[in-house]
Amino acid sequence: MLDCDEFYQLLQKNDIDFFAGVPDSLLKYFCACIFDYSAENKNIIAANEGNAIALSAGYHLATGRTGLVYMQNSGQGNAVNPLTSLVDEDVYSIPMLLLIGWRGEPGVKDEPQHVKQGKITISLLEILGIPHAILPENMAAAEKILGAAIHDVTEQSRPYALIVRKNTFAPYTLKNIPHDTFRLTREEVLQIIIKHSDPDDIFVTTTGKTSREIFEYREALNQEHNRDFLTVGSMGHSSQLAMGIALSRPDKSVYCIDGDGALIMHMGALAVIGSNQLPNFKHIVLNNGSHDSVGGQPTSGFKIDISAIAKACGYKTVLQAVEKSELEEKLKAFRSKNGPAFLEIKINKGARKDLGRPTTTPLENKNAFMQFVQRH
Repeated sequence: MLDCDEFYQLLQKNDIDFFAGVPDSLLKYFCACIFDYSAENKNIIAANEGNAIALSAGYHLATGRTGLVYMQNSGQGNAVNPLTSLVDEDVYSIPMLLLIGWRGEPGVKDEPQHVKQGKITISLLEILGIPHAILPENMAAAEKILGAAIHDVTEQSRPYALIVRKNTFAPYTLKNIPHDTFRLTREEVLQIIIKHSDPDDIFVTTTGKTSREIFEYREALNQEHNRDFLTVGSMGHSSQLAMGIALSRPDKSVYCIDGDGALIMHMGALAVIGSNQLPNFKHIVLNNGSHDSVGGQPTSGFKIDISAIAKACGYKTVLQAVEKSELEEKLKAFRSKNGPAFLEIKINKGARKDLGRPTTTPLENKNAFMQFVQRH
């Protein structure tokens, strides 16, 4: 395995000192190392991977230096547009180093939402014309590969991708841990929301631990999972998925349970929801100020006023809650108001270490959900 400190110093030695990206579970140890050692203006946790490409391009335009963009391979989709229409050799020809976590690598067991992206990770880079190499787990070999990558980036003035397999980086403990001041946990909040729901309510839950905790709570209650659509992938798109359902079933209350990182990733969805004024749309955002599922790296969730943004986008009802008693009171008002309604709940980050994963497949979840939505 690669020592995170040593690899970070190796990048510094090669004049790579600007970082931008979206944290990834395979890169979480190295991302933590970057967070500890980089100045605040030299490590930007971007809203999405396309933004990170643009940030690195801007850094190059201002300094002539090369930046590093980190992402999970699922983020390649978000990055395709600026990779092809901004930094490509046929356009502005801007150099940058890409560090891509390879979830769903063929032959390596992973979750279903990563399988397809894992299969096409290499071929997508080839289609985009981006040279690439797998980052070795040995430091001497990694130094050689990195040297070749930086030489190509410099000489050809183009992106170069280093692909990171599972367990490439050795464990690293984040030192500069942001302290939470909120008492509610995500799991506790989800249980309260379910307890205050009606049997006919429809739920769309965002990617990550939110969907996992909803699934486990339904199991504990011996309830079916057919009214929950578990968005196990497609980070940032749950609210538009829920909106599509709400448009088609105006007689049902449709709840989107979102996260701050997912919301920020595609924040333009708020404007579309607000402008359509759907009375049955209920949007709940669990704001823990972090990318909790991939290492707890901070988002800008606690630095911006998410509720004010929702209000400015046209949500008819906008509420906030921090304490349990306050949450239960706000939920009653939230449920009775016409939408689009927005409830931001500020919570602590973290989850149970024994938290499981859905035991149903995405296809089974889809079929059961469709039967519930279309027959009730």
